[in-house]
Amino acid sequence: MYESHFGLQHAPFGITPDTSFFFSFGSHLEALNTLMVAAQSGEGFIKITGEVGTGKTLLCRKFLNSLGDEYVTAYIPNPYLEPRSLLLAIADDLSISQRKLKEQSDIIKLINTRLLDLAISGKKVLLCIDEAQALPVETLEAIRLLSNLETEKRKLIQIVLFGQPELDRRLARNDIRQLAQRISFHYRLRPLSLDETQFYITHRLRIAGYGQVRLFSRSALALLWFASSGTPRILNILANKAMMLAYGEGRHRIDIQQVWNALRDTESLPRWSRFRAALRMFGGLTALCLVAYWMWR
Repeated sequence: MYESHFGLQHAPFGITPDTSFFFSFGSHLEALNTLMVAAQSGEGFIKITGEVGTGKTLLCRKFLNSLGDEYVTAYIPNPYLEPRSLLLAIADDLSISQRKLKEQSDIIKLINTRLLDLAISGKKVLLCIDEAQALPVETLEAIRLLSNLETEKRKLIQIVLFGQPELDRRLARNDIRQLAQRISFHYRLRPLSLDETQFYITHRLRIAGYGQVRLFSRSALALLWFASSGTPRILNILANKAMMLAYGEGRHRIDIQQVWNALRDTESLPRWSRFRAALRMFGGLTALCLVAYWMWR
């Protein structure tokens, strides 16, 4: 829509997870390094948590793309499944024929056989579950039992859980404490700082083909960071709207006015909503004080 206007080859601020835009900096780089080290260890569960929009799905896809040929992977994007359905999805990703799979115990036996065959051929199997906070308790227990599959020397499957902070509360339940005890590695994604936000915006513009020095003014970047609370998904939405507004005005530089207008057109900005409410309250108190002072005078 506005790519040619700004000299871009691609849209820089889409919200679809695209690994070519992965931000190898700060919290995201630390999380990826944690995942790679944990995968090499081959032990236990791995848990990655973060608030909505912090880039967990993009991190998951980047991690899967970074694994070598010695890994066989299974990916479950929507885990709100009862145990048998989840096991069938895993079996499908592991290329197990499902024609004779009727009982849950049969599925586990065939998965175990497949895992043993892969281990003999020198392969490591890694299961990634996105949005893991949605896993029913019964399905979490099935996953724990799946992690029991092992040889005398190592686990046959390693499991990575990506989820919102609600996942921590789910795992704190007494009835699934055995699973929580098996988590060997954990990392919590944090929002971007102001400096990281500036690098993030610049990084995505550069990947998209922007060749100039600066597109967003410093004041525009500061407002983007404040209003988004450093959440990458919200940053993408606001930056995209600001660029569309600048394009509509025929501008080649984005200042605080375009970001301000983008904010006014965007819902679900908790920090910005609180700030506006505080401004309204402050304005009301100021007006009340002026009236009181005038009456006193």
